[in-house]
Amino acid sequence: MLQVRRSEERGHNKLSWLDTRFSFSFDQYYDPEHVQFRSLRVLNEDVVAPNQGFGMHPHRDMEILTWVLEGTIEHRDNTGGRGVLRPGELQHMTAGTGVMHSEANPSSKEPVHLLQIWILPERKGLKPAYEQLAFPDKDLRGKFNLVAGPKAPVTIHQDANLYIARLDKGKEAKHPLEKGRHAWLQIARGSVSVNGEELEAGDGAAISDESEISVKSKDSSEILLFDLA
Repeated sequence: MLQVRRSEERGHNKLSWLDTRFSFSFDQYYDPEHVQFRSLRVLNEDVVAPNQGFGMHPHRDMEILTWVLEGTIEHRDNTGGRGVLRPGELQHMTAGTGVMHSEANPSSKEPVHLLQIWILPERKGLKPAYEQLAFPDKDLRGKFNLVAGPKAPVTIHQDANLYIARLDKGKEAKHPLEKGRHAWLQIARGSVSVNGEELEAGDGAAISDESEISVKSKDSSEILLFDLA
């Protein structure tokens, strides 16, 4: 079973410096039909203007991932975590017992386009932590590559695995879905066919009761796949 969440159906908020699309309820946007999917709580697509960003603010009891599509974003937090994130680099923060952080676009000319992901942790009260890891294009090209999860290069504290694939036009990638597990697929760029369903950039899909996910690219595409308990 595949339930599609079209890009234009998402929540939307536009400020002078920030343009955001919400796949799930977030802040002042609330949709009772789309609060979360399994442990995937937030999936926001942000475009942040040059020299702008999110000032220092708190988080707790959440696994937070950031994936940049274009541009750069600079992270700072009160635990000493700091880094500039570029396309192909995945950032992870365990908010745990509480952390303060900021995210800003350091460019004076170019906007930054990114996906911000929140996953509910396996338990509350975890020790805050920060990590950032680069994934070469060759590792993502042509297949679903495991980038984050309990036993992945980027470790998150939940029974959830994030795979990312970059597909050239006409290429296909498959992912087996074990019995009792579920998936959320997010098209970051391009257009694809997923188990026969046509999806465009910004579209998402909740997938259950399927043994395999087959993604065929209609043009150059980038896809995020969350394999969830």
